[in-house]
Amino acid sequence: MSEDRQNRRYPQNLQGVLQMAVDAGPAAEEAPAPVQPMSEERQTWLREALSQVCKGQMEEVEQIKQCLTVLRKENLGDQDENGEEMRDGDDEDERESAFEMLSDLCENLDNARDLMVLGGLELCVSQYLCHAQSGLRWRAADLVACCAQNMPQIQDHLLSIGTLPKLLQLTDSDPDPTVRVKALYAVSCLVREQEAGLQAFLALDGFSVLMRGMQSENEKLQTKSAFLLLNLLTSHPEQKEPLVSMGMVQQLVSVLRSPHSHFHEHVLGALCCLVEDFPKGVTECQIPALALEELLRQRAKDLQGKEESQEELEFCERLRKICFSGQQSEDLGMDR
Repeated sequence: MSEDRQNRRYPQNLQGVLQMAVDAGPAAEEAPAPVQPMSEERQTWLREALSQVCKGQMEEVEQIKQCLTVLRKENLGDQDENGEEMRDGDDEDERESAFEMLSDLCENLDNARDLMVLGGLELCVSQYLCHAQSGLRWRAADLVACCAQNMPQIQDHLLSIGTLPKLLQLTDSDPDPTVRVKALYAVSCLVREQEAGLQAFLALDGFSVLMRGMQSENEKLQTKSAFLLLNLLTSHPEQKEPLVSMGMVQQLVSVLRSPHSHFHEHVLGALCCLVEDFPKGVTECQIPALALEELLRQRAKDLQGKEESQEELEFCERLRKICFSGQQSEDLGMDR
């Protein structure tokens, strides 16, 4: 086995370096082997492989710089009679391509950090989240999301330059449905598991933005808004009190009365979060005018036997059990 490893040839890239490191360690079934000096051939290979890795990283930094050069160009497009920017097809295509390349490159966390250091995120936020062309607005929001994912340093930077208010405004009122969805995706990347982001979100009345997203006619926006609400309630149960006080229960029930959609699963999940271990939430659900018990009973009946709706059915039954099983017992006692 060790002889096979010694003679194995690896590609001269980062993958090869990692594979070599794995193979160099003892296998699970083997006792640790005595340390042996690295052969001259292996040393040469390792030096060349590391050189290729560094060269590749430098090439990607150069690509980032080239994309930023494109995005920093003055817009030479004409204006229409109302003073609004007219579309210059070639120019917009070039900028869109630059954004798409940056999004691909920034899947690598080191590249995302390099983009931040080179001023690319400030450019994106200050000039492109509010750009006249929707194709550039949504690509800018998508790049923000790509860079912010699981990167606290970048999240803090984006929050410090006022990114969140712009994203919430796009989510709430942009005329292009794709921009709204991508902006909400970026919002999610800035507030989930990010305390500073959550506090900024609360200060900007972000939950109301999510509610309006669920009430929109954009199905993707409805789904993502409901999912983010459920996620935030699951992670931050302390938000039950302010949300119930602002009438979230009544608004969620109103959403459930709209034509059935798969995102109702997340709405029911959010309602479950608002009532679990929180009597005030239960009381709100029991308001007779909401007729929630009958709605849940009918919904459960409609979902029976539908394998793809099992999680929604479980939320439905859990909500009925928490809010109405005790109430039914009290009613029976009064009848007797």
